[in-house]
Amino acid sequence: MYLYLKALHIIFIVTWFAGLFYIVRLFIYNAEANEKSEPERSILKNQFSIMIKRLWLGITWPSAIVTLILGPLLIYINPAILDTWLWVKIGFVIGLYLYHYSLHILYKQQENDTFKYGSQQLRLWNEVATVFLISIVMLVVVRQSLSVVWSLLGLTLFIILIMSAIKIYKLVRIK
Repeated sequence: MYLYLKALHIIFIVTWFAGLFYIVRLFIYNAEANEKSEPERSILKNQFSIMIKRLWLGITWPSAIVTLILGPLLIYINPAILDTWLWVKIGFVIGLYLYHYSLHILYKQQENDTFKYGSQQLRLWNEVATVFLISIVMLVVVRQSLSVVWSLLGLTLFIILIMSAIKIYKLVRIK
């Protein structure tokens, strides 16, 4: 039973992350559509609004909830997995849920036709999920041989690489 629940937990983590990655892309496209002239603006915004709502409420939120149910259930069934690495992972997962909530705020803003952030800012915010994904997966998979110092250094370098790539992409788009 434990392995079936663990498999379901992983499946819902994957669908949750898929939703987190794609929702911000839709927020970006919706923000860019807001800058278009009519009738293109209305057509695009209506379509993105439908896509955003279906993704957020139909896939991302349910996946986050099922993940939140299955994770503690796995610990309850097998308390032997409670180790230092798991507490660190839980810290990252709490951060991921805070990120999820920040996206819900963006969802509500765009639903009310409020655009506080431009596409460039949203592109940066889109990469936060990547940082969480890499941190959590590396922690779970290589926890026995994971060095805190090397992990933080690698994560910092990865973040710098992502930020540089976004800046380069912006320069290319401008040209």
